[in-house]
Amino acid sequence: MLARGDEIRLLGVAARGHHGVLDFEKRDGQDFVVDVVMRVDLGPAGRTDALDRTVNYAEVAADVVDVITGPSFDLIEKVASVIAQRVLARPLVEAVEVTVHKPQAPVGVPFSDVQVVVRRQRDVPVVIGLGANLDDPAAAVTAAGRQLRRIRGVARVRLSPLHGSAPIGGPDQPDYVNAVATARTSLTPAGLLAQLHRIEADFGRVREVRWGARTLDLDLIQYGDPRTDMDVRSDDPTLLLPHPRAHERAFVLRPWLAADPDAMLRVGETAVAVADLLPALADQDVHPLEGAE
Repeated sequence: MLARGDEIRLLGVAARGHHGVLDFEKRDGQDFVVDVVMRVDLGPAGRTDALDRTVNYAEVAADVVDVITGPSFDLIEKVASVIAQRVLARPLVEAVEVTVHKPQAPVGVPFSDVQVVVRRQRDVPVVIGLGANLDDPAAAVTAAGRQLRRIRGVARVRLSPLHGSAPIGGPDQPDYVNAVATARTSLTPAGLLAQLHRIEADFGRVREVRWGARTLDLDLIQYGDPRTDMDVRSDDPTLLLPHPRAHERAFVLRPWLAADPDAMLRVGETAVAVADLLPALADQDVHPLEGAE
């Protein structure tokens, strides 16, 4: 089973499919039964009684049936893996266990069931913007990059070189120091954002003036890969993804490109190369800082 935590268990989803190696399995089909166990933080749903704070298991069941009745696979291992991938595409699912039962499998001896069990955990590319313009902003951004590496569930953190930028909007304030971190995570978008807010709080971040000066700002720019259409898109005011103004901000795009020359950002319905977005932002004052790594 999954590691301990809140779970949603959807058991006994049945449909007829045509999966198997033998010709008659693909021709005649047979019955398949699937169990799905999802690890989900159910605290927000319990507090709010809101459907959008949990996983709609009717939709998950429809996905399972869609895979079973869809294109034929030779192996039920493949069926289970595809179902797991579909379930993990839901933003609130932290991990999943999928069991595919094939009770009519051509085993050749008496038996009651054949089961394949796969367990999958998120492993998602993410992009995080860092910025500060109070106290010692370069030290704050560099230290925050180290803090990202200490988050359980975040790995392969790569921090861009530090860049300086003039403030955009808001009151008069000092110039910013910016960077972008690329990483991979097993956390959900909301779980990762909560960790970013915790780090901001450790650095004394307060939210009193919109676009005002700050000791540290950590923005979740993108969660997932738009090239494969597996990125999370959310218009929830508490979790806007991708960041709605990232494509207009050279202080995000320039350090991001320095960290990942192949970077792609979703703009509307299209995945666009970050390198192609920058020429339109040439009037924004963003530059590498001397001596910054």
